Amino acid sequence: MYDVIEYNVVELLKKYNLTISFAESCTCGLLASKIGNVPGASSVFNESYVTYANKSKTKILGVKEKTLQLFGAVSEETAKEMAEGLQRVTGADVSIAVTGIAGPDGGTKEKPVGLVFVAVNFDGKTTIYKLNLKGDRQKIREEVCAYSLNYVRLTIKEKYHD
Repeated sequence: MYDVIEYNVVELLKKYNLTISFAESCTCGLLASKIGNVPGASSVFNESYVTYANKSKTKILGVKEKTLQLFGAVSEETAKEMAEGLQRVTGADVSIAVTGIAGPDGGTKEKPVGLVFVAVNFDGKTTIYKLNLKGDRQKIREEVCAYSLNYVRLTIKEKYHD
């Protein structure tokens, strides 16, 4: 079964003949699976990567080691490089990257559990969204997916005045 938001995103992508790809860290593939649940998603879903480890962010997406050292995996800078690297690797029209701390461990005072960065690369532009979510690991992961898909929906609607 799927929710309305993922159905709407797939329909918008189909309407404008766009493709989508994902690079996920804290959601660990959940975001891609949401789109995959929608019938007909194969016509718009390009490919997806779970880049949980920093090594995979560098190897697959080309995130600079210096970026990871200076800002950490959970940062606006890393999310941006993930989305832009994903676009280069996949050629998708819409590239979404998520990186964050879903918990229950891993949070610090500066970067608490629930801190997530979502990067949406579309039409040559990358927009970064910062989320500060509350709840357990699963609730945070689900909310990241809902927010991310809504950002995609809004980005496409803005471009096409839909």
